[in-house]
Amino acid sequence: MTAPCSVEELRTLFLFEKLTGEQLDWLCEHGTVEAFEPGPVYAEGDAAQWFFVLLEGTVVLSRRVGVDNVEVNRTSQRGVYTGAFQAYLGDRVPQIYRNSLSVPVPSRFFVVSAELFSTVMHEWFPMAVHLLEGLFFGTQIQQQIVGGRERLLALGALSAGLTHELNNPAGAALRAASALREDVAGARSDLAAIAAHGDRAPGLDTLVTLLNCATEKAQKAQEAQKAARANGSGLSPLAISDREDAMGDWLDDRGVQDGWQLASTFVQAGLEAEDLEQITGTVEDSVLPAVLSWLSRTLETEGLTAEIEEATNRVSTLVGAAKQYSQLDRAAQQDVDVHELLDSTVTMLAGKIPDGVRVVKAYGTGLPKVPAYPAELNQVWTNLIDNAVAAMDEAGTLTISTVLDRDALVVEFRDTGPGVPDEIKERIFEPFFTTKPVGKGTGLGLDISWRIVAGRHHGDLSVESVPGDTRFRVRLPLTWNGAGAAESE
Repeated sequence: MTAPCSVEELRTLFLFEKLTGEQLDWLCEHGTVEAFEPGPVYAEGDAAQWFFVLLEGTVVLSRRVGVDNVEVNRTSQRGVYTGAFQAYLGDRVPQIYRNSLSVPVPSRFFVVSAELFSTVMHEWFPMAVHLLEGLFFGTQIQQQIVGGRERLLALGALSAGLTHELNNPAGAALRAASALREDVAGARSDLAAIAAHGDRAPGLDTLVTLLNCATEKAQKAQEAQKAARANGSGLSPLAISDREDAMGDWLDDRGVQDGWQLASTFVQAGLEAEDLEQITGTVEDSVLPAVLSWLSRTLETEGLTAEIEEATNRVSTLVGAAKQYSQLDRAAQQDVDVHELLDSTVTMLAGKIPDGVRVVKAYGTGLPKVPAYPAELNQVWTNLIDNAVAAMDEAGTLTISTVLDRDALVVEFRDTGPGVPDEIKERIFEPFFTTKPVGKGTGLGLDISWRIVAGRHHGDLSVESVPGDTRFRVRLPLTWNGAGAAESE
């Protein structure tokens, strides 16, 4: 419903109070006053054709999150505006409504077309247009440059952490391989020493039987010790030292030189003096030292082989996590298992997480895959985990949980840090806003995360915080048309 336009009414609005009478007359001549009953006025994503200024009533602005509309602002302040307020930028930006507008009560607006609004801005305020254009596009360029720089810094930190994590198992495998080479050479010498005893030397079948028996006993002993440690009743360092002393004495009594060196290997394998007495009971005393030395080296060889296997498995796991994290061999948009993405990110960030921070995974079961850009979601997880770890300052608990909530999958990052103060809670998703010291943060991590979640995935990123309990929640819809996903701004 349209109504006559009043110059005097326009003059009472803060938006128009500095205009001349001639300008107000022109606006009234080319604009209209329209009344709306409670209900929608325009929808997010539609072509932005009109510029609205509230004269009377209440406006509600909302953004689309999945299939829901989430209210982002509600006000009854006269003069507030919405709609095609970026029309003056022309076709350099998509001219669409960036939110949905509805009115809960009968309301009146002063309405002008987007084309008219653009003309007014360029003809009446040319300097302001240049300033606004510079601010708008300059901010975009800064975000792109600083955002790219932040990604490079994050990548550098991740690369350093990954290198550190790879270096540990690689170094362990290298040391084990070097020791293995020495043991294999020593075992050959022991076999030569055994063979030198001629007829008194045990045959090859006897040696194999001795080794199999020792290996079987060692495996059973190690399994028992592992179970005892799990129950909190494992051997203490003092008990292990006592066993090594007893083993050393037994070896010395049988003429084994440097028996204390072999004692450590046997005890580490889970064997005691009584076990060796039973295993080698049929071996003649004269050849027993060479047999025990060979047996010790062979058992140590098996332990070193297991150590190399564990180290190389760790390297393989890290490389797989890096591949999963980067998503270099995957399509950009796909249905993904969120748990796989979270696990790969935690693995990649392991080097940056202090020893005092405990990471707890509370994943829901039977959760469906979600349509997503996995590499971009990994960036969101990285930003949220990095912020949580920084907030806890070397000590605390980070809990990562997932749950199905109606038509969305919710990922929550909960930390035990000091919390986000109420006075800045509404600003933390703004670009360039940061609470970190100078040089420690650019203020784009949460802004980028919000744009990825909301803009690219039609989801939502929110925060709840009190001291000792801060929760960032990422809500991802289970279905959406990837082809229609808006690009991050």
